[in-house]
Amino acid sequence: MVKLIARFFVCVFLLTSCQTYYTKNKKFNDEFTSGHLEQAEKTLEKNSKEGSGKERFLYFVNQGVVLQLLGKYEESNVWFEKAYIFTEDYQKNYVNEALTFLVNPTTTVYPAEDHERFYVLYYKAVNYLKLGSHDAALVECRRLNNLVNRLSDKYKSKNKFKADAFIHNLIGLIYDADGDVNNAFIAYRNALKIYDGSYTADFGLGAPEQLKKDLLRTAYLNGFDEELRKFEHQFGMKYKHTPMNGQGDVVFLWGNGLGPVKDEWGINFIITESYPGVVVFQNVQQGLSFPFPIPAGERSGIEGLKTVRVVFPKYVERPVYFGGAELVTQDGQRVALEKVEDVNAISFKILKERMLWTFGKTLLRVALKQVAAYELGKESKGLGVAAQILGAVSEKADTRNWQTLPHSIYYARIRMPEGKNGMSLNLYPESGGTAKHDISVDIKAGQTQFKTFSSLEVNPAFYQQGDNGYRYGY
Repeated sequence: MVKLIARFFVCVFLLTSCQTYYTKNKKFNDEFTSGHLEQAEKTLEKNSKEGSGKERFLYFVNQGVVLQLLGKYEESNVWFEKAYIFTEDYQKNYVNEALTFLVNPTTTVYPAEDHERFYVLYYKAVNYLKLGSHDAALVECRRLNNLVNRLSDKYKSKNKFKADAFIHNLIGLIYDADGDVNNAFIAYRNALKIYDGSYTADFGLGAPEQLKKDLLRTAYLNGFDEELRKFEHQFGMKYKHTPMNGQGDVVFLWGNGLGPVKDEWGINFIITESYPGVVVFQNVQQGLSFPFPIPAGERSGIEGLKTVRVVFPKYVERPVYFGGAELVTQDGQRVALEKVEDVNAISFKILKERMLWTFGKTLLRVALKQVAAYELGKESKGLGVAAQILGAVSEKADTRNWQTLPHSIYYARIRMPEGKNGMSLNLYPESGGTAKHDISVDIKAGQTQFKTFSSLEVNPAFYQQGDNGYRYGY
């Protein structure tokens, strides 16, 4: 028995890495964030083994994002489709799940966060729109609808993140561009409901003005007079229909900055026995208290333990460099881009929602390790001490997340005359000034085309050298 436990601790040590997911992939992250996308693509190709490893979802989506930014939309969708199939087929491996209770959560396959699953289909739909294939983009819309409904059924609590307003808005935009104004109206109305509800309450992000205009327009085109009057009253706006008359629309999507990365943080718990058979892990400063029933035969395993340090995952925001943007056309139209999705805030909310569960699971793992170390200590004091040290060293938070997502997404709709047009995308750094990018569009009368732009710049404060040797500071 003692040999078995000793072997277990050796395996624990071998399975443990001290790096976060971000620092483990520092070369790729440096190349990606500095805009050296060809190098980032080569690095991914060299690391092709990751495509069958525990982080294969993250490998698939990183390939998809890099290839999309390089304009290789078809290749990009091959990887996003792999990511989609992975999330659909993913099933928990209960042997690996057991290891997360004994070693740490990084020993199992990364399954993807719920919101990350949405963005896989968002990127796929955008790729198809860039390729001019509205039919294929609509297939992704239906997948999105299906996923949205399943997530809504999965979580009954109204406080859980289970409805994505931006995704509903995107579905509306695609149906709208395809001429299906009935489904577009329904999707816009769903988006409005979420913006006015959970998005305003949780993220301070209300419905964009463009969404209100699109909702009024599609209500008018559907002949929904009662709905039109209702929303005109609700928005304080009067709709006036303006036919395209030889013009076309551009829907412009801007990915601003980069989403958060995960790191780990640790806190000390005092262990007390509140009453016979129950020990309590307590941190007064954080207001945390977790009772665990301990069988009498195993109680002595943690009796000598008064305090323990435990690590948990946390998000670190990569603050945006640009505070806003607008489109300026050759004929002087100026349209500000509106924020429609705060990926950063959504990530923080989802992690916060499951922190209590994470606290409990992590503390249970720590307790189990201490009991195992105690069993070794009964045979050899030295082995027991060594096992306690290895148990502490092997504690590791799961710092994996999709780190090539934008910090936030903005959009605008702008109408332009048929033919070749030019416009300027003006990005406004929070420190002042303007960064201009020329955008060319070939407008077809009566049609809507989608343009995208990604700025990977991050507030320089994020990259300050920290004492821990990471390239980023807090």
